[in-house]
Amino acid sequence: MYLRDAYLASFEATVVARRDNAVVLDRTAFYATGGGQPHDVGTLGGHSVIDVRKEDDHIWHTLSSDAPAIGSVVQGELDWSRRHQLMRTHTALHILCGVIWNEWHVPVTGGNMEPLSARMDFEFDPLPEGFAVRVEQLVNDAIAHDYPIEVSFLPRDTAVADADLIRTKVSLIPETVREIRVVDIVGLDKQADGGTHVRSTKEVGTFRVVKTESKGKGNKRLRVAIG
Repeated sequence: MYLRDAYLASFEATVVARRDNAVVLDRTAFYATGGGQPHDVGTLGGHSVIDVRKEDDHIWHTLSSDAPAIGSVVQGELDWSRRHQLMRTHTALHILCGVIWNEWHVPVTGGNMEPLSARMDFEFDPLPEGFAVRVEQLVNDAIAHDYPIEVSFLPRDTAVADADLIRTKVSLIPETVREIRVVDIVGLDKQADGGTHVRSTKEVGTFRVVKTESKGKGNKRLRVAIG
């Protein structure tokens, strides 16, 4: 459910599979670790959710105690504060990718995030003079601009043919994925993406470059914080 409504923090679901202290539900709003974004936490049927992982086509929710029985109807509650911080952080990284692509035409090579902090690597060699100050200004200007953010689902062939998505390396998505989710910061950045995001850039807050690092020839890392 998080793919279509990132703001859904409470839901009801049925247990369809279980093992020890983990369950699969018929539907879920808990984000499973992936794409550089960590899993959600919260409660499920009163039990603390401590891990959420995707295995094959199933999302397993690991609980702090014994799992409820198959067929049980349970109430899910996300830790909304943490989820919203991750949404703000993930959107900030898309803004960062957008302004770097538009200003320097350099692609992202990797990244990871925690609530309100992240690292992201880019194909720079070397970093431009005054880069940290300039990119921080560009990102904060984009946040203040309050770009709307839209989520859509495109047939694979349509997404691959979209020139705006080429730099996201859509072709690396398995051939079995026939529908691709696209997150569009309208007028700034468009990427194939499975993460959770806020509705507009102003909701992100403030952006700060904490540190820049060299991770080898043609690969420079930015460590950033969201305020």
